[in-house]
Order: sequence, then structure tokens, then C-alpha cells
Amino acid sequence: MSPTPKQARSYHRKARTVDTTKNVTAYRVEASWNTRPNAPVVIKTADKRRAYSKAREFANQAAYVIVQEHQGWDRWRTLDEFDGPALDAERRRAERAAVEDARRAAEEAEQRLAAAEQRDAEQAALARLMSRPPVAREQSGRREARHVTGAQR
Repeated sequence: MSPTPKQARSYHRKARTVDTTKNVTAYRVEASWNTRPNAPVVIKTADKRRAYSKAREFANQAAYVIVQEHQGWDRWRTLDEFDGPALDAERRRAERAAVEDARRAAEEAEQRLAAAEQRDAEQAALARLMSRPPVAREQSGRREARHVTGAQR
């Protein structure tokens, strides 16, 4: 008995595990800078995470970025827009505020330290005054001391 044609094959085709249809899910990132308006950057990718990663990278470089999704037949739908110059200005404003807060905190700490030193000096002077023995203040023979209220006899 001879084998059937299917059984006679020595090579068996393995089914492909990936979808081979054309991918219409694509993303486009358009970035333009105010400093170089004639040189925009356009990136097309099927990976949404990569598209958003590039968009954030360009926005950190002070670019105006538009993230778009492919709708088929060369139509694109805008998903997100990043205003890089505004984000950059906000970041600089926050940095300046942080520096100003740190400077103000340092000044307040310095003032508190100076006040504490002055308070310690005043307390030390008062302690020295209180430890002095009473001395005769007048020729009348009456003895007085600053730390004793009233006259001594």
C-alpha cells in the first residue's frame, strides 16, 4: 500500500503564531521646536509605549508634541498634545520656588540661631549679675544689692 500524498511529505509547515495582516494600529509623534521651526521630527511606530516615551522625551526638550493614532486610509486622530515650552517654564518656576524656599528656610534658621545665642548671652550675663555679692552703694552704711529687693539693715 502506497502512502497518501499528505503522508508522503517530509516537510510539515508550522502554522504562524503571529498575525500577518497589515497593522493599522500605528502611532505618530510630531514634535516641533520654537528654536528650529523648519526642522520638525515625525516618528511613526506601532508601539504605543514607545510613542509616548518619545513624546515625553521631546516635551522635556521644550518641543510642542502631538501624539496621533492611525485611523486607516492615511487619517490620524490626535490622542494627546504636550506643550513643551509651557512645561519647561513651569519646571523652571518650580525650581526657582524651591531655591527661594531653601534660602528663606536657611535665613530663618540663621535668625533662630542668632536669637538663641543672644538669649544664652543674656542669661549668662544675668547669672553673673545674680552671683555677685552685695556691695555698699551709698555712704550711709546701708548695704544694697541688685538681686535683693528692698534695703538691708
